[in-house]
Amino acid sequence: MKLIIPLLALFLVSNTIQAKTYNELEKDPEKDKVILYVLKNILTRGHYVQKDLNDDFSEHVYDEFINSLDPSKRYFTQEDLKEFSQFKYEIDDQLRNSNLDFYQLVYGRFLEKVKAAKSIYSALLKQPFNYKKEENINIDYDKVPFAKNENELVDYWRKQLKLQVVSLTQEAEQQQVEKLKKDPKAAQKPFKELEVTAREKVLKNMNDLYIRIDELENSDWYSTFLNSVVSGFDPHTTYMSPRTKSRFDQDMSGKLEGIGARLQKEGIYTKIVELISGGPAWKQGDLEPGDIILQVGQGDGEPLDIVGMRLDDAITFIKGKKGTEVRLTVKKKLDGSTVVIPIIRDIVELEETFVKSSIVEKDGKKYGVINLPKFYIDFDDTKQRNAAGDMKLEIERLKKENVEGLIVDLRDNGGGSLKTVIEIGGLFINEGPIVQVKYRGEPAIIKNDTDSKVHWEGPLVVMVNEMSASASEIFAAAMQDYGRGVIMGGKQTYGKGTVQNVLPLNYYVNKYPDDLGALKMTIQKFYRINGGSTQIEGVYSDIAMPDRYSYMEFGERDLDGALKWDSVKKANYQQTNSYTNFNEVVTNSKERINNDPKFVSINEYAKWLKKNQDDNTYSLNYDSYKKEVEKRLEESKKFKDIFKYDSNLTFNSPSYELAYFKTDTVLKDKREMWHKNLQKDIYLNEALNVLSELKMNKKLELVKK
Repeated sequence: MKLIIPLLALFLVSNTIQAKTYNELEKDPEKDKVILYVLKNILTRGHYVQKDLNDDFSEHVYDEFINSLDPSKRYFTQEDLKEFSQFKYEIDDQLRNSNLDFYQLVYGRFLEKVKAAKSIYSALLKQPFNYKKEENINIDYDKVPFAKNENELVDYWRKQLKLQVVSLTQEAEQQQVEKLKKDPKAAQKPFKELEVTAREKVLKNMNDLYIRIDELENSDWYSTFLNSVVSGFDPHTTYMSPRTKSRFDQDMSGKLEGIGARLQKEGIYTKIVELISGGPAWKQGDLEPGDIILQVGQGDGEPLDIVGMRLDDAITFIKGKKGTEVRLTVKKKLDGSTVVIPIIRDIVELEETFVKSSIVEKDGKKYGVINLPKFYIDFDDTKQRNAAGDMKLEIERLKKENVEGLIVDLRDNGGGSLKTVIEIGGLFINEGPIVQVKYRGEPAIIKNDTDSKVHWEGPLVVMVNEMSASASEIFAAAMQDYGRGVIMGGKQTYGKGTVQNVLPLNYYVNKYPDDLGALKMTIQKFYRINGGSTQIEGVYSDIAMPDRYSYMEFGERDLDGALKWDSVKKANYQQTNSYTNFNEVVTNSKERINNDPKFVSINEYAKWLKKNQDDNTYSLNYDSYKKEVEKRLEESKKFKDIFKYDSNLTFNSPSYELAYFKTDTVLKDKREMWHKNLQKDIYLNEALNVLSELKMNKKLELVKK
């Protein structure tokens, strides 16, 4: 059981690591100033919140940039901060003048500290630490002050590295104990040998980390600075570099043009991790997981050596337009041979992005389960596949299977396109409002479903959890306000009630030669049709089920700078009067949950996790640390089986999908694994209980005007 944040998690530099070696010649101060100028003007004129660039804003950028570069307090000292503080209340003035003095000072110092860090951790890991010394470390770095000076900074390093070595050594020792229980004759290594192995592993991990840090360019770190600026408006407003924008588009559309392989950096090499089912590489058949790509050639062109190249750059050369050929020089995993594999690029759909459905029979009745991972759309071509069209099609397919009830699973769905959620909401009602949106200083605008057809008239349950956000909350709120479905899951959803628009910066600069990236900016807040915002509050479930996040600090309400909750005028709508026994069904479910030993145990487990989350101090005395771990392990034993569950229900793919399995065994395997997980899902089982009890009103009224 992992009881502390392991290895790299303690040392990652926020979320800023994207990847190339810093090179002074690559710096383009004029381009940096242009980006800053455009961002400043777009934000002050178009962001939902009208914000003054004043001393408070300056202080936010100051704190955010320093903490983004050094979240673990491993680079800067209070002496550095004293020097930086000359700009603490001047950054707003610098922003007005596109002045980068603050950025250049802090960034330059950061590069010096990163360079020095390599010799620090290397020297500290050469010798064993003093494991008998009574000392602690607090890994809640928000509460840890910056080191007073360089000597104290080295001591910070020592403690963080020591924690990792202690953790790895204890884990190895525990594994030996478990192995000995199974095999009394198993060989046992002494503490000294385990400790040496742990230090070697930590050193390797640190070296790998700093290889990635060394690959970073000025533009990558400058993106971190720009995000420190734009975050002063709200947490969901972000600057996207050209690379980040490309990944965002791919994520939202669920497809890309390329060979259909997931890649990973392994040392200086680019390795194949997975082939995407149905993709060009999968169809071609020669490329395999574990293969190493050495060179990339464009058709008959001279191949380019990508050994040592940053992963993002390697991917750029491997991806390409549909119909073009890429020739990969590959070192095969199985026999070490080197071969050239030609692949014709094509559009690759990321199957896990899209809607999928399953059918289950319970008490002689068939029910459909639709999983929607996100509200996807291709912004560049809205005629292509999107969540609304796929959802509509999946419902029609399930109706042909004669399902009598429907579960829409939005757990872990972080949102997506506003357009698609409005259309999906309309599949369950006749014409009527789905959501309200409001620009800065303007009255709310009601967004209506204009499709007069109700595509699903039967019982509906919507499953959510604490990570269901944005568009998921719009859909859940609309179904709840209409009384069209039962909302089940965590106590409340994430609470993101804002709308962002992606604005390419080059649109605002006349014929600038380079790609300046884009700004994802909060331009609206959305509101339920009952007038309340989902911002901060989220959507409260009709039936709340305990889960591991029940007591955690989680959601929009825990983000610094999140916009406040408010309300607008209620839209003109009427409830659907869908069910004759809605309240009875909700009451029955709550009683089942409260009396179910499994759910009671899950609730206790959530409390235990919260207690451990709040305890961020660890002993660095090996014996004391070991006792702490053993105590937690002992406490955890009573929870080890709480998520073990079997509904004994059988889940199957709809008929249309079965034909695909004959040629796509990867898809078949993925669906079988999903169905096994559904069978073991205690939350889904209770949702089916609710669905089976719901009785539709014969005088069903789905028209809302």
